Amino acid sequence: MVRTIIKTENMSFTYPDGTSALRDINIEIKEGERVAIIGSNGAGKSTLFAHFNGINQPTSGLIKIDGEAAVYKKKELLQIRQKVGIVFQNPDDQLFAPTVIEDVAFGPMNLGLSDDEVDERVEEALKMVGMSGLEKKAPHHLSGGQRKRVAIAGILAMRPEIMVLDEPTTGLDPKGVEQVMEILYMLNREDMSIIIASHDVEMVTQFADKIFVLHDGEIIGQGTPEEIFNDYETLKKAHLKSPKSAELLYLLKKNGVQCKVKLTVEDAFHEILHAIGEKSFHNLLHLIKNQLHHRLLHELGEENYHKMLHILEEEQENNKPPN
Repeated sequence: MVRTIIKTENMSFTYPDGTSALRDINIEIKEGERVAIIGSNGAGKSTLFAHFNGINQPTSGLIKIDGEAAVYKKKELLQIRQKVGIVFQNPDDQLFAPTVIEDVAFGPMNLGLSDDEVDERVEEALKMVGMSGLEKKAPHHLSGGQRKRVAIAGILAMRPEIMVLDEPTTGLDPKGVEQVMEILYMLNREDMSIIIASHDVEMVTQFADKIFVLHDGEIIGQGTPEEIFNDYETLKKAHLKSPKSAELLYLLKKNGVQCKVKLTVEDAFHEILHAIGEKSFHNLLHLIKNQLHHRLLHELGEENYHKMLHILEEEQENNKPPN
């Protein structure tokens, strides 16, 4: 039986100034899951994350970590923070030591571990994130992607069971995004539960197997990526958009093409080919030329775009009636 690692029960949180940030949050996250919390700015994602390792204490309701209700005393909080590691959106909020090695060693040292154990954990964590050899570097001399990886290493050195990341790809170039996501997939393959908050719906659809939609401090939707990104009313309410591939198929569906909404470019491509016939082909070309030409070029890239047109033209020829 897969155990529940984080569960909230009617959890609410109000700031000292009276601002209600979270209301009646009920979520359940299982061991080994890849979970995304999505919502617009101000929805309450960061506030919710701060409850996962005891930074915030619920005003009402409760949160359970690995089946135990959180206790907000020094010893119990230390145990929670060993189990649940949080990587902040801006790595500069997390990095403060003069060198990379000192930063990554800070957490393990505060666990009272031996010097040998600390050294072993630091070496292991830096290797896992591809930062070996930069131990003596000052964090502020690193690129944004490198600082993000050092921040992740600092949490990994604590050997948590659950990794929580607030906007893990914000501010990174494509290479940096790829590096960070590879790390998260690797950690998940090793049975670590990963929870992220992100505005990047394209990344979320590929990474998460469970999504919670947070809006104005409330959970207004939860389910698989397919369920969430096919629920246009919930997305509209939360001021969120679907992935571009889903938007394209939704528009095609509205215009008479018999197809299912898919979330990735590759799946959308095959769905279009599966659904296509001569009439659908002409409808598609009409839409591409008049509405979506530039958007498709941007999303698919010129090579894939022209490849799609070439295959569709072949399909049209194949569907022509014999003379």
